[in-house]
Amino acid sequence: METGQPSPPARVRPGGPAPLLLRTAREHRPGLGGVSVLAARGTVDACNAGRFTEALADHLERTGQAGDHAVLDLTEVYIACSAADLLHRGTGGGRTRSGRALSVVQPRPHVRETLTAAGLPGVRLHACLDAALLALAARGPVRAEPGTHDQDL
Repeated sequence: METGQPSPPARVRPGGPAPLLLRTAREHRPGLGGVSVLAARGTVDACNAGRFTEALADHLERTGQAGDHAVLDLTEVYIACSAADLLHRGTGGGRTRSGRALSVVQPRPHVRETLTAAGLPGVRLHACLDAALLALAARGPVRAEPGTHDQDL
């Protein structure tokens, strides 16, 4: 490409950032128990960050009440604001209310770096959903009794 030429059209999104879409999927896995995955897709920015954190907080509360493992899938997300701040607000400090960890799947490099630098307690990063599920299986089923917490956070 010669100097001074515009970027190729493939790099420019004509309509601006991709809209934020959120979807929850819940399943039961033998030996693991309930797993609830909040999958986000699109761009999280200043306009919809509140919606994202509310959805995450709601997801974590519901998984805690159900005794499920909580997973946040960021595979198809671009975060255009502070990822650490979003997770901190949405999780109340990085952990579910039950005290269990939040597994975060495949954050993009800029999100991964931000989360790592923030050092949020209880946030565990995984390269893919299968890796997150294997790590959860190694920990065992969630204890559903009120007031119990994982010890190795």
